[in-house]
Amino acid sequence: MATTTELKEQMKQQAPAQTKKPKTIEDYMKQMAPAMAEALPKHMSVDRLTRLAMTTIRTTPALRQADVSSLLGAVMQAAQLGLEPGLLGQCYLLPFKNKKKAITEVQFIIGYKGMIDLARRSGHIQSIYSHAVFENDVFEYELGLEPKLKHTPTMSTDKGAFIGAYAVAHFKDGGHQFEFMSKADIEKRKGRSKAANSDYSPWLTDYEEMAKKTVIRHMWKYLPISVEMQEQVAYDEGVGRSIKDVTPEEDVFVQAPDEILEAEATEA
Repeated sequence: MATTTELKEQMKQQAPAQTKKPKTIEDYMKQMAPAMAEALPKHMSVDRLTRLAMTTIRTTPALRQADVSSLLGAVMQAAQLGLEPGLLGQCYLLPFKNKKKAITEVQFIIGYKGMIDLARRSGHIQSIYSHAVFENDVFEYELGLEPKLKHTPTMSTDKGAFIGAYAVAHFKDGGHQFEFMSKADIEKRKGRSKAANSDYSPWLTDYEEMAKKTVIRHMWKYLPISVEMQEQVAYDEGVGRSIKDVTPEEDVFVQAPDEILEAEATEA
């Protein structure tokens, strides 16, 4: 008959999984650090990104309850684009309920400042900016052979209702591009995004910033930006997926991101 000591030793050897401490989010982040370091652009360090991501996770309790793979995927997307999550507004990690899977997943979203930063990195853009337009502003917008955009913001404290936003990009070769979107068009794009359904959505806290970002994103395909960057930004508001995870069937997303976003929002 085995002694008590021998039985304890046998149990320890037979059930190592029961005694092993489960991995924490911090453990997973450390494990993923080498891959993030490889993906990050030179101007960012993996230590800083990890600190910012962990701060965001600590201040958003729902992220700790989310599917770990989608959370790590969203952080990796931030690394690939070289954007910092958190208060700076370059990008966001948003938890949302996936009704189809009955779990909480994490959605990576580029912010207004992040879109500006990515555009400037192309090296071909002299300046890029976006502004909100209110009903008491003086605003002229025309298309045709001689497009025109003129905006004089009101100095009154009563701006009136928000009516839309526009974005302008000046190229180093002297050319330029501008786009305007009405509030109705912006709301339509908002409705296609899972971000609108999150309790932590920047659409709730920073509506104007997200409206301006939406116009820049709409103008994105006309800017002199690399194909690689175009593809990465096309996955803005996807559910924690890396570009490496894209199947040939999903490659149409690069050409028509709005249509795919609408389909994904319907599925969820």
